[in-house]
Amino acid sequence: MAYLGWALSTSDRKSVLAIHANLNRGISERGDKSSGASSALTAITHKVTPDVYVSKIDGWLALAGRPASMPLEKVIVAKPALALIGASLGFLLFSKNPGLGYVALGLFIIALFYFVPDLLIYNTGIKRQEAIQTELPDTLDQMLISVEAGLGFEAAMARAAANGKGPMAQELTRTLQDLQVGRPRRDAYQALAQRSSVDELKSFVGAIVQADKYGIGIANVLRAQAKQSRVRRRQRAEEKAMQLPVKVLFPLLLFIFPVMFIVILGPAVINMMNTFGGM
Repeated sequence: MAYLGWALSTSDRKSVLAIHANLNRGISERGDKSSGASSALTAITHKVTPDVYVSKIDGWLALAGRPASMPLEKVIVAKPALALIGASLGFLLFSKNPGLGYVALGLFIIALFYFVPDLLIYNTGIKRQEAIQTELPDTLDQMLISVEAGLGFEAAMARAAANGKGPMAQELTRTLQDLQVGRPRRDAYQALAQRSSVDELKSFVGAIVQADKYGIGIANVLRAQAKQSRVRRRQRAEEKAMQLPVKVLFPLLLFIFPVMFIVILGPAVINMMNTFGGM
């Protein structure tokens, strides 16, 4: 009885209530997903959509940060619905003007509407990974300063996540949440690498896992990774600067040079036509 009284009096009730709330929320979310999956529409779309394609979309959603407005179930259900809308538009066009060309146009509209969610998710994922790639060197510098000031690695990660506002800070926050719910440190770090396609982040996670395994000083690892990440960012900037003249060449030849020739030679050609026409 004394032990039970001491345990109840010294327990952190707020933390316990927060844990119970998170667990109940997870149970309710799983219940909502199971109830949605049991619906006829979701079951039909799952049967129609191949499992390989579903896993591919799920990977794109992971790269995009799993937006709340585009969950996997919603995307899978929305794709056939959009294709049906495209088929309706194609049928209206074909009914007004029957022809082989409108049949091809209708098929193109159906394919376009079906793959619009894929394009949106893929584009969001690319932009998010580019933002992570850009923010990574600064984040590593912040973590290095915190570690050298005396904080632990996880405390430094929490400080960098609290001070950041981009997708890199969101990924660090999610990693810390995985650690708080009891996930092994190595699994949480590897999950961080799997949620991204940035090579620098994967290299950083691999170095952190090796340092944690062999007891290497985390400050030295952070210093080396931050330096390497900054060098790669500078190299990417130089590479884009070198590609710029080649990219500008085609618009220059197709749009700017013809207009210049028309402006410069146009009056002379008109005068020559008037002169020879009068003769």
